Amino acid sequence: MKIGVLVVAYNAEDHLAETLDRIPPDFIDQITAVLVCDDASQDNTYEVGIRYSDSGGVNAASLPVEITRRPVNLGYGGNQKAGYRWAIETGLDIVVMLHGDGQYAPEFLPQIVRPLINGEADAVFGSRMMESGQALVGGMPRYKYYGNRILSSYQNALAGTDFTEWHSGYRAYSVAALQNIPFLDNSNGFDFDTQIIVQLVESGAKIAELPIPTYYGDEICHVNGLAYAWDVTKLVSRYRMHKMGFGTGELTFASQPYEIKESVDSSHGRLLSWMANQPRSRILDLGCSDGLLGHRLRALGHHVTGVDVDHVDGVESRLDVFVQHDLDTGLPATLDNDYDVVLCADVIEHVRDPAALLRTARTHMAANGSLLASVPNFAHWYPRLRVLLGLFDYDRRGILDATHIRFFTRRSFEQLIDRTGFAVVRRDATGLPLEVADRGSSESGVSDRVGLIRSVDRALVRARPQLFGYQFLYELVPAERG
Repeated sequence: MKIGVLVVAYNAEDHLAETLDRIPPDFIDQITAVLVCDDASQDNTYEVGIRYSDSGGVNAASLPVEITRRPVNLGYGGNQKAGYRWAIETGLDIVVMLHGDGQYAPEFLPQIVRPLINGEADAVFGSRMMESGQALVGGMPRYKYYGNRILSSYQNALAGTDFTEWHSGYRAYSVAALQNIPFLDNSNGFDFDTQIIVQLVESGAKIAELPIPTYYGDEICHVNGLAYAWDVTKLVSRYRMHKMGFGTGELTFASQPYEIKESVDSSHGRLLSWMANQPRSRILDLGCSDGLLGHRLRALGHHVTGVDVDHVDGVESRLDVFVQHDLDTGLPATLDNDYDVVLCADVIEHVRDPAALLRTARTHMAANGSLLASVPNFAHWYPRLRVLLGLFDYDRRGILDATHIRFFTRRSFEQLIDRTGFAVVRRDATGLPLEVADRGSSESGVSDRVGLIRSVDRALVRARPQLFGYQFLYELVPAERG
């Protein structure tokens, strides 16, 4: 495999040559390229590198060293971005980041790449915390040691990981794994390392840790500890919020925007309970997404035909029939006209003309058929508060889902029901989707520990559904039968 070493260097003139000399001689023949990236240092780092490459060092004759100097300082993260682009363009299979100041032991290069060579990992992080107390023995100041432990614990809890350390700068990556994440969108600062971990976790990459020795010498630390801690705390908090469905969602680039709602109190859970005791029915699931809700309906004994504009892998295996079709153009002509139940679960808010969809759906119902619908409540206190504070914007999921193009209150939706010739047989409302707290968590059952909040929310939904109802659910029949 083609292995590259990216040496990030800034004001490292006193340590660069020694760092390169410490690369194990018996590992050099496995190295395809070494790129020393001087990030516009204010000292003679670049000149030291040039002298070294001109046979000025122990390994100079055998080490394939290339020295480059950034014309302007790109920052710690920016320097890595340029280096990883180099790794991709050079056609490397593995790239290891080594600090030019020698803080991370070059002697461990063979060990840190081994899991990648063996196909056991997509990324390997050197950890100073895997062996208890060794970081302090190696000279790590106590405030950094305990700060590292506290931050790493917090990051694990929010990102759903169990790493012993998030803050080591000794890393090896599969170049293919780097190509699979948007690392070029990351910060140019020191929080780049945390961002790339979050991206690897989100992409499903296999990450291994390796215990490494800790060394603190006379190198100069350029990190503002408090600013760094604040930046990485904000990042993992934002990632967790994106996993829960809040915010723009770009950090959760590999997650499905729609997920089955597992809670019995969710819209999916209530609709399933409505169908649980029904005789075997032919169901038309409009906007079926990945077919997971339809799959659960099939498990109850029903026959399910799903329609959606997008084709999700595996949807045919979950449904009896799948038809790919854009509901904004009407319903497919191939559909039957005698479905016992037409299901519009979280789809009406996604179409441009909800009235046309409901009227057309009615023509595909059997004589004694019904329509089940769930819609988000725009009059819920959450969007009301956002508007009141001048913070109205879209989220990745939920009431303010960025793909929603129509919004409803209970009153406006029931006016739509009347206009389209339906009558209400049954109506219900769900509360806050507290189960989203479990998404991306390293702990199981987080939402189960907020029982008091759940009880209060349910009571408020019963008392004032227009304000506290998160979603409204309806069973509808043609008005002449209602």
